Amino acid sequence: LEKMTDLVAVWEVALSDGVHKIEFEHGTTSGKRVVYVDGKEEIRREWMFKLVGKETFTVGATKTKAAINIDAVSGFAYEYTLEINGKSLKQYLENRLKTTNTWILNLGGTDYRIVLEKDTMDVWCNGQKMETAGEFVEDGTETHFTVADHSCCIKAVSSGKRKEGIIHTLIVDNREIPEAVE
Repeated sequence: LEKMTDLVAVWEVALSDGVHKIEFEHGTTSGKRVVYVDGKEEIRREWMFKLVGKETFTVGATKTKAAINIDAVSGFAYEYTLEINGKSLKQYLENRLKTTNTWILNLGGTDYRIVLEKDTMDVWCNGQKMETAGEFVEDGTETHFTVADHSCCIKAVSSGKRKEGIIHTLIVDNREIPEAVE
């Protein structure tokens, strides 16, 4: 295993199917560019004469579009920016806070990361899209699923305030799980 000597950037990106690590090597003398996603080599280019540009690839089970932009700042200094779905990482993460809810919990000694995609009502647990059953109840909706023989339910209830919208709550074995901040 060759040592990553030209490692210039590392990002952690939280997607519905998990948190992914993106590493980028840029050999400014050799022109080499290597992109790793979760430790696996996705792109390798040797002897690139153009030291600036863009490398595009996908991340995770959902094949989310990603790109690393390489820009010259001054002289031999370079700036590396990561884009997810065409947005800067910062914009993507800000948007994600509005479109998803994430809960981290431990059941029987195992950690679980549960993500609700509010636009589709898809539920993900540790990288797997879950089989769910939705039902309308008196005060909103309930989305039921099972994690390691534990019954789980995401309750969606109107906050009564237009700006806040709908409040999503995860209940596992009749106890409320606090939302995680990623």
